[in-house]
Amino acid sequence: MSRRTVVVLSAALTLSAIAAPIRPQAQEQSDEIVRRSKTKVQPDYPELAKRMNLSGTVKIEVVVATNGTVKEARIVGGHPVLANAALDAAKKLRFDPASIESSGVIEFKFQPQR
Repeated sequence: MSRRTVVVLSAALTLSAIAAPIRPQAQEQSDEIVRRSKTKVQPDYPELAKRMNLSGTVKIEVVVATNGTVKEARIVGGHPVLANAALDAAKKLRFDPASIESSGVIEFKFQPQR
């Protein structure tokens, strides 16, 4: 078992008693993408993240095709437990059509519900 797996499992077991409900906030896009988003997608909070009471920001770099769909998406930063949920949400986004492809970084913020 790798050291990283041991650390994640230890943290999960340690924090499993603290199970505050968490929900992601709406995504924000950086100035790099000049096209408007036609859809807002809320990422699903992973069960492990709920048990660990994780919060944070995940950055996803996207390439938007001319028709407004996300052509490519990759994780560029954020907690590994939250990253795949943000990546899945980014792939579901739709933007206004344009004559050329565009790219930029989108941020998904995950915070405990208050």
